[in-house]
Amino acid sequence: MAVSPYQQLEDEFRRLHAFRGALAILRWDAAVMMPSGSADVRGEQLAALETECHALLTSPKVTRLIERAQASADALEDWQVANLREMRRQRDHSLAMPNALISRLAKATARAEVHWAEAKRQRRYTEVAPYLAEVVALTRDRAALLGQHLGLDPYDALLDEFSPGALTAALDPLFKTLARRLPSMVQEGLARQAESPSLPINGRFPVSRQRALCVDAMKALGFPFERGRLDESEHSFTEGITGDLRVTTHFELADPFHGLMAALHETGHALYQLGLPLEWRDQPVGRSRGLALEESQSLLLEMCVVRSRPFLAFLKPMMDRHLGGAGPAWEVDNLYRHLTRVHASPLRIDADELTYLSHVLLRCDLERQLISGKLEAKDLADAWNSLAESRLGVRPQDDAEGCLQDDHWAVGQFAYFPAHALGGLIAMQLWEAIRNEVEDLDGAIARGDFSALNAWLKTNVHGVGARSNVQDLVKDATGQPLSALPALRYLEAKYLEAR
Repeated sequence: MAVSPYQQLEDEFRRLHAFRGALAILRWDAAVMMPSGSADVRGEQLAALETECHALLTSPKVTRLIERAQASADALEDWQVANLREMRRQRDHSLAMPNALISRLAKATARAEVHWAEAKRQRRYTEVAPYLAEVVALTRDRAALLGQHLGLDPYDALLDEFSPGALTAALDPLFKTLARRLPSMVQEGLARQAESPSLPINGRFPVSRQRALCVDAMKALGFPFERGRLDESEHSFTEGITGDLRVTTHFELADPFHGLMAALHETGHALYQLGLPLEWRDQPVGRSRGLALEESQSLLLEMCVVRSRPFLAFLKPMMDRHLGGAGPAWEVDNLYRHLTRVHASPLRIDADELTYLSHVLLRCDLERQLISGKLEAKDLADAWNSLAESRLGVRPQDDAEGCLQDDHWAVGQFAYFPAHALGGLIAMQLWEAIRNEVEDLDGAIARGDFSALNAWLKTNVHGVGARSNVQDLVKDATGQPLSALPALRYLEAKYLEAR
């Protein structure tokens, strides 16, 4: 029996999936285990695989098969029609990129990532500035080519890669609604928590004990260590594919929550990957529906679930066992106040939910300027510090607290941060729906029973894969279009209540 054009396409994209899985593990290794002197070699490896992926997507064979499959799309199942659409979308994005640019950017980001890590250790931006300048220049070229091919503004073309269909024209009204209310909400939250401040969590907590706590909490939430790992890196992240997931975190000896919250944030990413449709795992429709939705799952878990009184009631015996905390500071109510305190911090990763948007918008503004050419990479540190002072009310003490705190631009991830803000809105809207639909949710969480929560997410979010765009998925899951209003209701209830 002859193999149809569509079936041949599935075979081609199955190969692409394997290449991408290898790329993910190489990137994980570069951040966790690779010797710093191996950056150039790893850059060559990454460039070779990226070039192979690009060549597959842009080959005349794939284009010919897409056109033939499209001509007989009436014979396909619904999921196959969606899969064909995603194949075409990936092909269209790749056609705009010449192989030479893909290769140069892969090598430049490999170099910049290593120098970013060294610059952060030295707390001095000048160590990475020339390498980041190269990445910015190549990304400008990439954005211009992609925008021309897709008929989009260059920055929107980059944004569309991370969050398909979520362009600045759609995001700006949502962000403005939040921005109008957040400043006064922050002041109200500060005043309210001053009436009942949290007791400090003092001590020094060995990394081995913190890691053991993370592992137990991740297992309870459903992370399968037989198909994944927890490691340490300078900046926490999740890499890999459904059958091989790598989570990293970063521990601080004096702050037992720094590494724990980062690990559980990344667990949200991992559980989304694990919940994707297994039968489509090696096809485009079986991938996640963009970074905004991925981020919504990590924020929903870390902020809505973990930073709640019910979860802390469940977590407290684990903390007592691993960290040996005792006394009033370690009681659930104080832990809750500690983890939901509003404070001005220069660090995004330590930001509370009320100030998080300001951190994200700062990055959005700066990267737009970098891509447009209004800001040069050599001037980034000064621009960052000035904007942080005006937006966050705090000036970084050094570059590690400023423009070096994230590695995303060093690895070429521009237009990445708007998805974080959008992900927060999605998370809070999903959480409102979950609380309305799942019976005795707080009681189940306090007992360590996450089956109903995970089942709801599997049905309404994870199991959808890339069949729907983000806006349709949110509307189907919650019954309402994506809006900033559920976020405002959530934040007011959580941060302006009696503490």
